[in-house]
Amino acid sequence: MKIIIAGAGEVGFHLAKLLSYESQEITLIDTNRESLSYADNHLDIKVLKGDATSISILKEARVNSSDLVIAVTASETTNITVCVLAKQLGCKKTIARISNTEFIKHKDEVGFTRFGIDELISPESLAASEIQLLLNQSAFKDSYEFEGGALTMVSLNLTRTASFVGKTVKEAAELFSEIHFVPIAVQRFGTQYTIIPRGDTQFKEGDTVVFITCSGGGEELCRMTGKTNTPIRDVMILGGSKIGYKTSRDLCQKQFKVKLIENNREAALDIADELEKVLVINGDGRNVELLEEENIGDMDAFISVTGNSETNIMSCLVAKSKGVKKTIALVENMDYFELSQSIGIDTLINKKLLAANNIFRYIRKGEVVAMTKLNNMNAELLEFRVKSDSKICNKQIKDVEFPRSAIIGGVIRDGKGLIALGSFKIKEGDYIVVCCLPRSIKQVEKLFL
Repeated sequence: MKIIIAGAGEVGFHLAKLLSYESQEITLIDTNRESLSYADNHLDIKVLKGDATSISILKEARVNSSDLVIAVTASETTNITVCVLAKQLGCKKTIARISNTEFIKHKDEVGFTRFGIDELISPESLAASEIQLLLNQSAFKDSYEFEGGALTMVSLNLTRTASFVGKTVKEAAELFSEIHFVPIAVQRFGTQYTIIPRGDTQFKEGDTVVFITCSGGGEELCRMTGKTNTPIRDVMILGGSKIGYKTSRDLCQKQFKVKLIENNREAALDIADELEKVLVINGDGRNVELLEEENIGDMDAFISVTGNSETNIMSCLVAKSKGVKKTIALVENMDYFELSQSIGIDTLINKKLLAANNIFRYIRKGEVVAMTKLNNMNAELLEFRVKSDSKICNKQIKDVEFPRSAIIGGVIRDGKGLIALGSFKIKEGDYIVVCCLPRSIKQVEKLFL
């Protein structure tokens, strides 16, 4: 695909890096020479210095023959303008990063597609939604929902209390019949190697295992692994950033009790005026005495979303030491994901990764409905819609020539999530969730074309 990215900031650079690994033809546009120079020296892409809203610059980037324009500059207005211009100049599809979530809420009413904008994304809104989902699935490290929760991806670390530690996948399946979950990826403790499990794959203590669950599967997993899905109601949030604000607002609407700590007095007063149900505290959240004064030990969850990754990690560690059950830290450095298991924080989230996941489904072939990369694992989760002419249509799963480095996690049919085994027959209109390693993506895509 020929892809133009406007904006060489954090999200733009990260997208360019991920897409360049897949041999996509990338052109990165930005006005900042230093950012472009870094990208040019580190990535196999074309860079173009200039204003992406300039028609001459877009023409120089050959926008008329491009498959996708992704506008992710820091300016919402610039992103919208770039997409409108790109579509008029012949680009096939456009995606704009925005900060005003009202645009997403009313996108059908306003009709952004008529202007030439095919999709709107807000990394801050995606992060706030991710946090809310993680609080609802408090026993697990990571979580992702397909089709409103018909199927849910969850991950956890296996301890010795898990009833299937030491057993193979086949042995566990025979021992626990009528289960509503299936393992789709395993990472051995202390390694970065991702395994797509088969019948002879053995579960070991310390493994990070990713499961797909349907209705009731989360509760079953908790019972079998000794985890507790504790209801969360009292939440403390550090940082009144856009993510902190959106998370506080959304959680209050879901009847959570929220305390928000913001260091900037003016920002704290503004948030207090706008969010009447949130208890806003003006103070330094790194101050342990302040946290104790605000009864951090009584909180069910602590979420740190300041602009500093190290502050977020350290404050979450303090919260964990005070007995908080669920801790979530916003980090910008992707390398920190490798440390999350060893340092004791429940979940790390990253805006760049969330935005990339949302955009990547437009890169994949076949009718991809949703897509997410597994945190700290070299694997992707893809949700395909089966068409009448798809190679996989009207076949039993056992008869499909599926690569060894990929696995079907579940099927959504008529809005209901199903854990599908070998004799399950796939039909037109089914939504299939597949986990695969990078080397098998092209082979999997062909099955759904």
